[in-house]
Amino acid sequence: MAYTSDFLQKLQIQHPIFQAPLAGGSDTPELVAAVGDAGGLGFIGAAYLSPEKIAEAGGAVRAITSRPFGINLFAPTPPPSVTSLELARKRLEPYFSELGLQSPTTAAMPAYGFSEQLAAALETGAAVFSFTFGVIPPEAVRAVKARGMLLVGTATTVEEALALEKAGVDAIVTQGSEAGGHRGTFTGDFVAGMVGTISLVPQVVDAVRIPVIASGGIMDGRGIAAALVLGAVAVQLGTAFLTCRESGTPQAYKEAILHAREDQTRITLAFSGRPARGIVNRFMTEMESGEAANEIPEFPLQNALTRPLRAAAAKLGRAEFLSLWAGQGIRMARSQSVAELMQRLVRETDEAVRKLKIAALPKTSGNKAGSTAS
Repeated sequence: MAYTSDFLQKLQIQHPIFQAPLAGGSDTPELVAAVGDAGGLGFIGAAYLSPEKIAEAGGAVRAITSRPFGINLFAPTPPPSVTSLELARKRLEPYFSELGLQSPTTAAMPAYGFSEQLAAALETGAAVFSFTFGVIPPEAVRAVKARGMLLVGTATTVEEALALEKAGVDAIVTQGSEAGGHRGTFTGDFVAGMVGTISLVPQVVDAVRIPVIASGGIMDGRGIAAALVLGAVAVQLGTAFLTCRESGTPQAYKEAILHAREDQTRITLAFSGRPARGIVNRFMTEMESGEAANEIPEFPLQNALTRPLRAAAAKLGRAEFLSLWAGQGIRMARSQSVAELMQRLVRETDEAVRKLKIAALPKTSGNKAGSTAS
């Protein structure tokens, strides 16, 4: 892929392709390292990891590659406004019982916070620190910069992008509405932040003076070429990497992605209490039916309550109880290695760019200038 920029040169990566942070276990050290070895930038999604696990993950990646990688955390968010989880627990009891689990009694919250996770992340040797769900505190920005790491925030609107630029980030990931997983919206309501990638990228590019990385629905070289034409310096793909052989995605989850259609994902609160795009399944449908749908606790309480259910479902291959986060480009998912995926993306991008160049060539008349018909 004959494409470069000052931003990519700073990162010392060959291709403008990022593997999105896949918090929850899909982004294994093998996956992250393989992306780097193939010329892209892999990310550790560390949002649910303890400081000790963050250190282990960073060490595991460094042990198998010398290439740059990134690490991602959730920005600190206000505590959820809920006083009782009784209704939420009662709604979950039948599902826990079906999988042979004891009914949830509490939402087990971690003993560590963002500051402890950040301290561990800074020691991993990552070249990039990215975050989503908001803006990190000024002292965190200073700490990241002091380590010489590039700082990347996530925006779903121009307003958010401007806030991130003001906070001092080095680049912005624009999360289009097509993207799988949790929505990064942090100003205004989530519905207003549902802006598609092809609309969002150029508007953010025009509004800020720092590099923009496009994400949301991008699954192949055509999407990458389109994002570059719109002004992005790179793209971030999540769903495309979930079905790679190196990923830690449960097999039932991979199969669900490989057999789903573009109209079978939707935004849900059911699993975590925060809007996220995933493949529609039984749990999502039942939890969001009736009046009780409005009683789902906010993130991270619902996420903590459902975690044992999702963990058991993964072991049992019960996709109907898994949070099947995936984007709208889902039909283009393939089962392959990271190396195969990266090679295909580079080849397809080159082909798409070549077609654009051919289409842009001026059309010439079939007759030579000055000739006359006989």
